[in-house]
Amino acid sequence: MAQENSSTITELLLVGFSNHPQAEIPLFFLFSGVYLVNLFGNTAVIVLVVIDSCLKTPMYFFLCHLAFLNIFYTTAVVPKMLFNLLASKKVISYELCIAQTYISLLMGAAECIILAIMALDRYVAICYPLRYLLIMNWSVCVQLSVGAWTISFFVSVVPLYFTMLPLCSPYTVDHIFCEVPVLLHMVCADTSLKETMMVIGASGTVLLPFLLITLSYLRILVAVMRMYSAEGRKKAFSVCSSHLTVVTIYYGTGIFMYMRPKSLYSAEGDKPISLFYAVINPALNPLIYSLRNKEVTGALKRLLERWRVSQNQKILP
Repeated sequence: MAQENSSTITELLLVGFSNHPQAEIPLFFLFSGVYLVNLFGNTAVIVLVVIDSCLKTPMYFFLCHLAFLNIFYTTAVVPKMLFNLLASKKVISYELCIAQTYISLLMGAAECIILAIMALDRYVAICYPLRYLLIMNWSVCVQLSVGAWTISFFVSVVPLYFTMLPLCSPYTVDHIFCEVPVLLHMVCADTSLKETMMVIGASGTVLLPFLLITLSYLRILVAVMRMYSAEGRKKAFSVCSSHLTVVTIYYGTGIFMYMRPKSLYSAEGDKPISLFYAVINPALNPLIYSLRNKEVTGALKRLLERWRVSQNQKILP
């Protein structure tokens, strides 16, 4: 295979769903709808938290970070995917491909750490309710969020920048967007070290946060089982159920994609997996948190009521 300096590569073929041309138009409308749900849902979460005083708590502060992450991640992936579903020449520029690779790593690592912080927040809220606001004060929340993004950057983007290997022709990305497991198949040199580094990096950004989440919920489970009130146990489980649902969906797909050897890669099999955690899951997150959370639905009702009142005042002379 011919090796070429990355500076001379202008574009790559992005296969996407071109192997199923009859499905491209229906998929365009489906993914357009999913993307709009993602934008509207996650933006609504951020707006509600910003304007509603009842949602100005640590849990919703971190939920805003998750919502921003969902918007940013899918915006880096979906518009180009939608364009290629309608285009006759399905290509992606080298710069955008590399940008998608960096963004997917950064957003993936950040989501894992933020989900772990949210689990820790739930642990403190349930196990230390009287000291909750003292422990999870705004200074701590800001430090945790800054730390999450900073650590994610230095354990994902920086290592990839210094270990990026040249690609070989043909420059064909048999995937829906560019990410590390896919680009490993386009590298000329031996990728065993790169694969090892990817697994080690994933262990730090995926398994360690997952371990923290598991330990937090084990402690929460013990604390809930000790509650005498059935209503208290029900409320505690209700608070945690949305977060557990998001964690299960995200980690199930992410671990499979990033913590396995290159030999187990399957282009057609991995496209739906990446599609789920990069496109569909971000759209599901606000629905999961909103539909199963009385505080969010209550804030939405208050916002709609204020809007209705303001409209009536405009109509009145």
